Amino acid sequence: MNNKQDLLKDYRKQEDKICLSQVLDKIEFVRTREKIEYTDFLDMYQISLVENFLKKIKFENYKLYGGYEDAERKVLIVYPEKYDDNMLEKNYSKILKVVRVTLAEEEQGKYSHRNYLGGIVKLGLRREKVGDILVANEGADIIVMEDFTEILKKELPSLTRFENSKIEIIELKDLRKKEIRIEDVKIIVPSLRLDNIVSDLARTSRSKAAQIIAQERVFINGQNETKVSKQIKLHDIITIRGKGRFVIKEFDGTTRSGRTAIVVEKYV
Repeated sequence: MNNKQDLLKDYRKQEDKICLSQVLDKIEFVRTREKIEYTDFLDMYQISLVENFLKKIKFENYKLYGGYEDAERKVLIVYPEKYDDNMLEKNYSKILKVVRVTLAEEEQGKYSHRNYLGGIVKLGLRREKVGDILVANEGADIIVMEDFTEILKKELPSLTRFENSKIEIIELKDLRKKEIRIEDVKIIVPSLRLDNIVSDLARTSRSKAAQIIAQERVFINGQNETKVSKQIKLHDIITIRGKGRFVIKEFDGTTRSGRTAIVVEKYV
């Protein structure tokens, strides 16, 4: 492998360099030990960063996996060349597990994703050990690193909101299917610039939308986008961290003032 400093010289942000340096270490471990290596959970920005970096260095023996299709948070799994898909899949359950929270009957339907994540943060537990949290009326399935399951199971009941809940560790194969609801919404924008679209989708001002984009919270088709003037196209998938996921479904004509009407699929 090329010198690590040379590979990372184009990355200015220290946190990016740290993340990618760890990825390079995993690749080197796999090459020398011929065993699978994997990271903690990566968020959407880190996933975009890592994917682009691995393409740049032309490394292909990896998988980004979050426990189910379309997971938002994923671990990077680096594997030896001798591994095929079946060998790789057998290792998933050794890497990730699920902590299931089943609420007491009187608590069901009361808690959102924010309540579960807020509880984990309040406990001082490491966010990078926790993946997606799939919330249902009766509770939630929390995808976690295998080495973190017992800690989370032990600590969650210390929170008042979960003191009467049943907390158990289950396998990935028993994960509740994520309930996906889609609704069509219509927005009318002055142009197809990203900041205009984000402003309407996030229900905020254009200046605030520009801040959200600058904060690296906006992704188009899985890739982080920080250019406010980026032109949006039909069928683009736009994810705004903290606001949701949207698909540009249809351009629905132009108003008399020249604004564009867009039908957007909103995942709720």
